Amino acid sequence: MTIYRLHEGQGPVLVSIPHAGTEIPEEISARLTPEALQRPDTDWRVDRLYGFAGALGCSVLAADYSRYVVDLNRPPDDAPLYPGQAGTGLVPIDDFRGRPLYVNDMTPDMAETFARVEGYWKPYHAALQAALARIQARFGFAVLWEAHSIRSRVPRLFEGRLPDLNLGTADGASCAPALADAVLQAAEQAIAETGAGYSLVRDGRFKGGYSTRHYGQPAEARHALQLEIAQASYMDEAPPYAYDAAKAETLQAVLRPMLQAAQAWRPI
Repeated sequence: MTIYRLHEGQGPVLVSIPHAGTEIPEEISARLTPEALQRPDTDWRVDRLYGFAGALGCSVLAADYSRYVVDLNRPPDDAPLYPGQAGTGLVPIDDFRGRPLYVNDMTPDMAETFARVEGYWKPYHAALQAALARIQARFGFAVLWEAHSIRSRVPRLFEGRLPDLNLGTADGASCAPALADAVLQAAEQAIAETGAGYSLVRDGRFKGGYSTRHYGQPAEARHALQLEIAQASYMDEAPPYAYDAAKAETLQAVLRPMLQAAQAWRPI
């Protein structure tokens, strides 16, 4: 099993897809509940949804294994991203609904948690950092696009239906305002042209996870955005989580100009 797949593009944008992987090592899966083995919290098919990104010149980094092994978008010290709100940790022990992932309390101990960070989390982030450094060396700046999706309704974590498209910029701290504006304007225009009627927000319920906040350092010419997509806009949210090609094609007609806007943007 590989840890990640990397496509090196020719533009300034790196698309990171940390949660679409489904692989789980046998020594872990043997301890998971039947519900956990369905991998309900996966960012299903996001790598397929962004299948056009390489042709736009973007670099693409995608994890192969499940977030149930280790969550690549959480800080390595497991500090909460949204203090005071329900969430899941660096090495999750329950799912988004609050159900236990492990049978008979066979949860990872500290040694196993450390091993997963060393074996999976660190290599992915080393590849991410190297890709950003390569891009920055060529262009003088780099843009990280964190690609995510989630069920449209997750009552334990959020009230009501989530927006179709939530662009996170850590409340403006992770990227230049002009970059976020360009991406949002492209989205608004594409939504109007397609007539899809997608709801679109900036820094709503998702402001960006660890990678957006950590790597998004505009003062150092590194910019980061996270796009969280409601899965109902491109797939069936119930098992077996089927990809809806017709819905996805409409969504891609919005995602493509958003990524093109990020690729075309240049710092002043």
